[in-house]
Amino acid sequence: MNTAPRHLSGNYAPVTEERTAHDLPVTGTIPPELNGWYLRNGPNPADAASGHWFFGDGMVHGVRLEGGRAVSYRNRWVRTTQLTDGARPYDAQGRRDLTAGPANTHVVRHAGRTLALVETALPYELTCDLDTKGPYDFGGRLTTAMTAHPKTCPATGELHFFGYGMLEPTRLTYHRADATGELVLSRPIEVPGPTMLHDFALTAGHVVFMDLPVVFDVELALTGGTMPYGWDDGYGARLGVLRRDDPYGEVRWFAVDPCYVFHVLNAHDAPDGTIVLHVMRYPELWRRDADGSTREQRAVLWKWTVDPATGAVHEEQCDDRAGEFPRVDDRLTGLAAGHGHVTSGTSLVRYDLASGAATAHDFGPGRTPGEAAFAPADDTPGGRGWLVTYVYDAAADRSDLVVLDADDLAAPPVATIHLPTRVPFGFHGNWLADRAGQALPTGVRARRRGTGGSATTGPGRTRHTHGGA
Repeated sequence: MNTAPRHLSGNYAPVTEERTAHDLPVTGTIPPELNGWYLRNGPNPADAASGHWFFGDGMVHGVRLEGGRAVSYRNRWVRTTQLTDGARPYDAQGRRDLTAGPANTHVVRHAGRTLALVETALPYELTCDLDTKGPYDFGGRLTTAMTAHPKTCPATGELHFFGYGMLEPTRLTYHRADATGELVLSRPIEVPGPTMLHDFALTAGHVVFMDLPVVFDVELALTGGTMPYGWDDGYGARLGVLRRDDPYGEVRWFAVDPCYVFHVLNAHDAPDGTIVLHVMRYPELWRRDADGSTREQRAVLWKWTVDPATGAVHEEQCDDRAGEFPRVDDRLTGLAAGHGHVTSGTSLVRYDLASGAATAHDFGPGRTPGEAAFAPADDTPGGRGWLVTYVYDAAADRSDLVVLDADDLAAPPVATIHLPTRVPFGFHGNWLADRAGQALPTGVRARRRGTGGSATTGPGRTRHTHGGA
């Protein structure tokens, strides 16, 4: 009888090998426009144990597509100081080690660097082979942790992000790096308590922070083996709006109903002067009962409309199906997007963000998709493209990389790339298209020389309106 915790069982359980495989079998036809890597990060504890799903060591799984072929697959642990040296975020004197984190939540590319992210530590830079180069602190300028959900402005190429801490005097710092990768702005923002700030929103004119009532608990942190955060009825919930053209100016705070949001689908400035956000909203998170247990909650899609002129926030539930991992065409980050995509059980759901209509692709019983990244077919933001995601097949205990037509989501998959192993359930990733002059990974070069693959063992509809400041 399997007595392992849920986050270490089934397809949550870690894989124990780092593998490289070439010329993957394909059902269907890979679109020839797809040339690049699909990378996805997630927790994969190297010692096959961790106290919580969020704590496992990061492992990046990547599939290389080129010229209509599935050229290669590889998976690699992110070799952080936590993994290699057992480093911990704080020492006995309470001093912070920003290199000590699992780097297990996201993988992004900015200014030619591929970065594995977790919100509690510095990024780790990866090579195009997914080997670890080491922690990256923007040339010594980044002195806080970095969110796992940075946003790239499609107009300026700037990378917007923040860092937060639990024990530091400055609990929230907003950062901005220019298109060349230079960190050009770090601005502290006062918040009343050490809340868990996982994501934020960016528009063409604003940055929006979410200060919500999931608060750091020192006693939970000292016990270890559990999330050191819990629901706080007394904290309140609010959105902080900062103008991008006045980054050191006032942050205006707007009250919302108590809730928690891990992930923002997208946000934009509306023609009437309001700010519109679509988010995956939990009614509460990690409320602990008298016996210490927490209540399971599910997120659904909501729309928040912030009116800076009146100080009001209009809140509207868009759907009643549970889901997570919302994504848009990243080239529309901060702009009005026609559609967004959410993972819901065995389905991917495409929402028309204007009408609220939804179309789903159901993979069938026992086949569970992860987050789906949008891979564009051309240079037109919001134009034609595909959704790319790992799908776990419980009956076969294996995983596929599946390509769907984003404009015809209910249709059968365009292509299914069969992987040599399962990919454990994880968090976030991206389609990283090739660029002119970009070096190919070593595995691709090797395959073109005729070498083979290898495996190695590794270490609704509710509406509310609020007045606000």
